[in-house]
Parts: sequence; C-alpha cells; structure tokens
Amino acid sequence: MNASSLAIKAYANPEQPTRTLRGTEYELFARITHKLKRASESRDGTAFAALAQAIYENRRMWLALASDVALPQNGLPQQLRARLFYLNEFTQVHSRKVLSGTATADALIDINTSIMRGLRTEGGAE
Repeated sequence: MNASSLAIKAYANPEQPTRTLRGTEYELFARITHKLKRASESRDGTAFAALAQAIYENRRMWLALASDVALPQNGLPQQLRARLFYLNEFTQVHSRKVLSGTATADALIDINTSIMRGLRTEGGAE
C-alpha cells in the first residue's frame, strides 16, 4: 500500500467520528483485550499460537505505555504514572507465566478491562 491509497482510505468515510486520544487508547485496549479473551478461551489446535500473539501485542502496548509515563514531560499525575509503570512490570512478568503454562491470562484481561473502564468513565472514549 502506498501513501496515496492510505490517504484515500483514511478520508473515504467522512461520517466516521473523530476519535480523541483517550478514545484511541480505549480502542487499542479493547482490541487487544478481545484477542486475549478469545485466545485464552480457545481450545483448538491453534490456541497457543493465538495466545502467544495476543500476549505479544499486549506486552508491546504496555511497554509503550510505560515508556510514555516514564517521560518527565508526561502530564499525568506522578502517582498515576507510577501505578501504570508498575502495572507494566506486572504484565511483563505475568505474561511469561502465562506463556510457560503456570498461569492464565485472566489477570491480564482484568487489568486491561479496568483500564478501559477508567478511560471510558474519565471523560469518555469518543
């Protein structure tokens, strides 16, 4: 895909609502959390591959979030930034346990769902 086709695709549907940054974050959490749920509930032969892919995406998202909250110019309150950074550390460790088969993805799903709830209630995810 080239730049022209990407631009056409981006502007093809003017009725689509403009998303806020909070709304974009919500959608990312929702998409990845849905993949985690679906993969952790799957019992077919491709279940582990799907779970590993969902965990990879979740870890990448959390690492990006932790990198952002670690920046001095981040506008969030210091205590919230510290909590989010800690959740990243927990997510990284727990993900390894899920991949090794010693834990389930339930805690990761619960954390993401809580973050989504916060994004939805504190100003709305539009």
